[in-house]
Amino acid sequence: MEITIDEMNGAWISVAPLFAALCLFSVLKSNRATLLPNPSSSSSSSSSTLFNDSDDVRTHHRQKKPNIVVIIADDLGWNDVSFHGSDQIPTPNIDALAYNGVILNSHYVPALCTPSRAALMTGKYPTRLGMQHSVILHTEPRGLPLDEKLLPEYLKEAGYATHAVGKWHLGFYKNAYTPTYRGFDSFFGYYNGLQDYYTHYSQDLTEKYNDYFGFDMRRNLSVAWDTYNKYSTDLFTEEAVRLINSHDTKDPMFLYLAHLAPHSGNPDNLLQAPDEEIAKFGYIHDPERRTFAAMVSKLDQSVGEVVAALRTRGMLENSIILFISDNGAPTTNFLSNHGSNYPLRGIKDTPWEGGIRGVATIWSPLIKKPKRVSNQMMYVADWLPTLLSAAGLRKTELRKIDGMDLWQAIAKNRISPRSEVLVNIDDISNYAAIRYGNFKYMTGDVGDNNEWLGESGEASEESGFPPAYDPNRVLQSKAGISIAGVITAQQVLESKRRKKSIDNEDTERRSNANMLTAQELLELRKRAVVKCDVREEDTIKCDPLQAPCLFDIVNDPCEMVNLAESRPQILALLERMLLKHRFNVVPPSNTEPDKLSDPSLYNGTWSNWGDIKKLKDSTHSFYNLRNKDISSTVYSGPFVAVMSIIFGVSIVGAVTLFTLKYGKQCKPANERKPKYEASLTTVTNINNTERYSTLIDESLKNSNVANGSIKTTD
Repeated sequence: MEITIDEMNGAWISVAPLFAALCLFSVLKSNRATLLPNPSSSSSSSSSTLFNDSDDVRTHHRQKKPNIVVIIADDLGWNDVSFHGSDQIPTPNIDALAYNGVILNSHYVPALCTPSRAALMTGKYPTRLGMQHSVILHTEPRGLPLDEKLLPEYLKEAGYATHAVGKWHLGFYKNAYTPTYRGFDSFFGYYNGLQDYYTHYSQDLTEKYNDYFGFDMRRNLSVAWDTYNKYSTDLFTEEAVRLINSHDTKDPMFLYLAHLAPHSGNPDNLLQAPDEEIAKFGYIHDPERRTFAAMVSKLDQSVGEVVAALRTRGMLENSIILFISDNGAPTTNFLSNHGSNYPLRGIKDTPWEGGIRGVATIWSPLIKKPKRVSNQMMYVADWLPTLLSAAGLRKTELRKIDGMDLWQAIAKNRISPRSEVLVNIDDISNYAAIRYGNFKYMTGDVGDNNEWLGESGEASEESGFPPAYDPNRVLQSKAGISIAGVITAQQVLESKRRKKSIDNEDTERRSNANMLTAQELLELRKRAVVKCDVREEDTIKCDPLQAPCLFDIVNDPCEMVNLAESRPQILALLERMLLKHRFNVVPPSNTEPDKLSDPSLYNGTWSNWGDIKKLKDSTHSFYNLRNKDISSTVYSGPFVAVMSIIFGVSIVGAVTLFTLKYGKQCKPANERKPKYEASLTTVTNINNTERYSTLIDESLKNSNVANGSIKTTD
C-alpha cells in the first residue's frame, strides 16, 4: 500500500485537533481543583440566601459582625470538666469561659460523632440527612449530602473568613465532600474519625478491612507529611493561633476547631499524651484514666491559647466562643477512652443522658446576662440559626431546618422556643427516643451500656485524692486573664462615651463590679452540678427492648424512675410525636465498604478515592490500580496533563517520520481512483461513534444541571 504525503498531511490535519482537544481536556480535568474556582470561594449555588445586602458583601459588612469560634471536644464526658463539680481533672481555661459566660446544662447532641457534626453544620436532625445510624467509616463511599448548605457557606456569604481545623468526619471519598468544597477557605486536619496522636495514621475499624491503615493529615487537599511525630492537640492549637495571628481583622472570622482530644486513638494505642503531662496526675491510680486526664488537660490548654491569641489581636472584644462536646464519653467497651459521664446514665452511642447530654458553654461580650447556668433545652442543630442571628444576619430565605434561633434566650435569658428534641430514630439498630418538655421517651434496642458507671471523677481511696478545686487557678488562667482584660477595656470605652474622659477610679470600680469573683465562681459551680435525688428503693427499672420507657428528666436527670405505667397519657403523646417525625425520616445512607479506598493504593494515605477511581476508569490502559506500588502522585493532575501532552507530541512525531520515510508525492486529481467503498472496520467505527454519542446524550439528560453547574449522578 502506498501513502502519499498529501494523504498523510490531510490525515494529520484531521487528527491534530483531536489530540489538542485531548491534551486540553486532560489539563482541565486533572487540574479542576486549581484551574476552576474552589467551590468555597464563591457563594452557594442554591437560590437560598440570608441577605438583602449589596453584591459586595465583604465591603458592606466591615467588622461589625462578631468573630465566631466553635471548639469541639471529641468524646468528652459530662464529669470530665471541673465546672461540673469534679476535682479530678482541672480545666481552668474551659471553666473561665463557662463562669464568665453561660453554662448550658441541657445541651443535647446525637450520640455519635458523624451525626452530631452533621446536625451542627446543617441545622437539621440526622434523620433528615440519612446520618442517623453509626458513623462514616474509613472505607465507606458516602458523605454529608452535597445538596445541603452548611454553616460556613452561610457565613462566607456574609463576608466571613472561614477556617476548619482538626476533625472532619463528614465524608472524603470525593473532593466535593471535603471542607474546602463545603464553605471553608482553609482546612488543616484529618478526614476520618480517629488517628494516632503522633504518627497520624488511621486504621479502619471494620472487621473485613481493619488491615487498611493510612496517613490522615491534610492541609487543604495536600498531604501534610511534615506533621509526623507531632502531637495532634498541639498541631491543631498552633494552626488555630496561626490563623488568628494572620487574620485580616477588617473582616469577621469563623474558626471551627474540632479537636481529636480526648477521643481514643487507634485500637493498638488508645490513649496518648506527653509524659510530662501524664506526670501531673499521679494521684489518679488508674493508668488509663491518668492518661485520659492528661489528654483533657492538653485540650484545656489549647482553649487558653486560642482565647489569649484572640485577645492579643484585639479580636476577643467582638467574639463569640462556643465550647461543646460532640457526644458523651465511651467509658467502657470498644474504643473506650475512660471518660466519665457521672452521674448521668449510659455512655456514647446510647440514647441515655450520658450519651446525648453534652458538655456546653458559650462566652461573648455580646451576652447581656452572663455568669449563669441555663437549664433551657438546646439541641446542637440550633447553633446554625443561633450563630447566624448573633452575627446580625438578615434572614430572608433560610432553608427549612430543625434548628431554632436561641440567641435571645442565651444573650438575654429569655424563654427558649425549643420544647422538644428528637433524640434519634434508628431503624437499623432498632431504637427511637424523643424528649418533650420534662419527659423523655425511649423504645427498642438501646444496647447493653445502660448503667450508671460510677464516680470515676470523684475522690476516693481507689481513685486517689486530687487537689482541692482552686478558683484562683481559673481566674489566673490564660482564658481568665484575657476575659478580665476585655471587661476592663469595655469599662474604659463606656467611661469615654459617658464622660468623654477617663476617670481611672470610676473605671476600676465599675470593672471590678463586673469581674468574676471566686465566690461567684464557686456558686456557679454548685448550680452546674447535676444531682440524682432519687433513693435507690424508689427506683423503677426500665428495659426499652421489652416495653417503652418514660422519664421525667427535669426531676430525674439520672433516669432512675420509669414512669411508663404511671403516666400512660404522656407516654401516648410522645409516641404520637415520634410517629410524626417518622414522616421526615430519610433512609440511612450507610453503604458497603469500597476496597478501592485502600491507602496502600495511594502512597499510604487516606485519599479521595472516588475521584481517583474516575480517573483510573478513563485511563485504564495506562495505569492499573491493582498495582499497589504505584504512588498516589501517579494520579495527580500535573502528571496526567504532562503525560497527555507527551503522548500527543509523540504521535505527531511518529506520523511525521512515517510520512517522510514512506510517503510520495500525490498524483494529479484526474489520475486518482475514486474510493467508493468503506472498509468494514470504518463502518464499525462509525457505528460505535454513533452509539457512544447516544450514550453521552443520555448521560447528560440524567445529569443534575442547576445554576450553570453540572453535577453528574454517579
